[in-house]
Amino acid sequence: MMQIETQMNQLRLRGMARSWQAMVETRRTHELTFPEGLGILLQGEVDERTDRRFDRLQKNARFRYRASIEELTYDSSRGLDKALIANLATGEYLEKGESVLITGKTGVGKSFLASALGLQACAQGYSVEYFNAQKMFLRLKMARLEGTILKFFDKLAKTKLLIIDDFGLAHLDKQQQLDLMDIMEDRHGRSSTIITSQLPVAAWYDVFGEGTIADAVLDRLVHTSYRIEFNDINLRKKL
Repeated sequence: MMQIETQMNQLRLRGMARSWQAMVETRRTHELTFPEGLGILLQGEVDERTDRRFDRLQKNARFRYRASIEELTYDSSRGLDKALIANLATGEYLEKGESVLITGKTGVGKSFLASALGLQACAQGYSVEYFNAQKMFLRLKMARLEGTILKFFDKLAKTKLLIIDDFGLAHLDKQQQLDLMDIMEDRHGRSSTIITSQLPVAAWYDVFGEGTIADAVLDRLVHTSYRIEFNDINLRKKL
């Protein structure tokens, strides 16, 4: 019995080893048929690998909040549509490469909702990157100085869900506009983007200052997006 468990651990079949140990301790090894026992061991390994992948994905995402869909509140005064959130929770928008635009004043729960959708994506096995908008542009600037900008663009392009939080707090300079256009072009129709902003979407043109680039970026975002507009209920003041 110990040799079997040792060999499983040597092969890094930790889920199978844990299931085998449980079967031995409960004396089920002699009660189960071979197919039944093998099925339990294989399921244990599947569950172990799924959990490890989820842990890795959510750690790499670096969410602002450890939030979940189950923690959301659907008070009608907030303007949060439960049916829409349930639809997004299925992950279908990720398969279609559709975007989610979340707007509302500070403290209404935009970042929490974005984090919850991101964690749900991780649970479904999708890669996620979470950035504050200003920090993302700083990362882009540093990558350009270090000569790794193409690598960074490639990383963002391959990420299934990109979350850009607090977009529009400052006007974009020309390089930032071009960088954002490149990012959206790489992701358009292939990967999903969630953007949160205190500004209504109609005011995003002013953040660019360059109409042609604004049209190019917003055309790739707005027309294939879900819109969530929070009412002006500051949750922080209610706590």
